Amino acid sequence: MSDFARPINDTLRHIGGGVFIDLASDKMAELVTAVDQSGKAGKLTLEIKVKKATRGGAMIITGSLKLTKPADEPMEAMLFATPEGNLVADDPRQVKLDLKQVPSAAADITTANLKTA
Repeated sequence: MSDFARPINDTLRHIGGGVFIDLASDKMAELVTAVDQSGKAGKLTLEIKVKKATRGGAMIITGSLKLTKPADEPMEAMLFATPEGNLVADDPRQVKLDLKQVPSAAADITTANLKTA
């Protein structure tokens, strides 16, 4: 480690006129919020490319960001396959029951007829 190396944030501040580091900060906050809400891990990748300019000893620094938020819980449904290869909500092999409404006897009961403990 060099005693003369400048802090990396000094260099990052120059990429895009300061927009890169500000955008990285915004993405970091977005990631922290998503991880806090989901309880799952996410990732923020900062990629810095350095290449030598064609003349004058200058270097060209390029920065890119990639935010990987925690995945949402997958949605699912339980469906049944038909012989035709379709999916339906009701099991086609199960017999349908002819259910009927039974009149409620509870409507005839009043609170005065109830026993107390």
